Amino acid sequence: MAGKNRGTFIGGIFLGAAIGTVTGLLVAPCRGRDTRKILSKTVTAVPQMAEDISSSVQFQADRLSTAAGDRWHDTLDRLATAISAGIVASQSVRELNADRPPAAREVDE
Repeated sequence: MAGKNRGTFIGGIFLGAAIGTVTGLLVAPCRGRDTRKILSKTVTAVPQMAEDISSSVQFQADRLSTAAGDRWHDTLDRLATAISAGIVASQSVRELNADRPPAAREVDE
């Protein structure tokens, strides 16, 4: 699912860049030669921009994955503590009921 969202995000960036380029060409205040120079520089910069975006997305995904893993381990630790406390309480109740006569146990149950 995260891969699909990442692909959609990057696709949106490229679509936005293409729309921006076309719009820029249509309303460009510069001469054709100057516009071509700017376009040439932009085209050579796109692969680096894509790599930077990809690295940033990967870094954020790793960070979120680590944070989720830490929260998961904390939750498991709290659950194990709660289960242990429940087992101890259950054993204590059994021990208390074992010392009581059967008639007193029936009243409480």
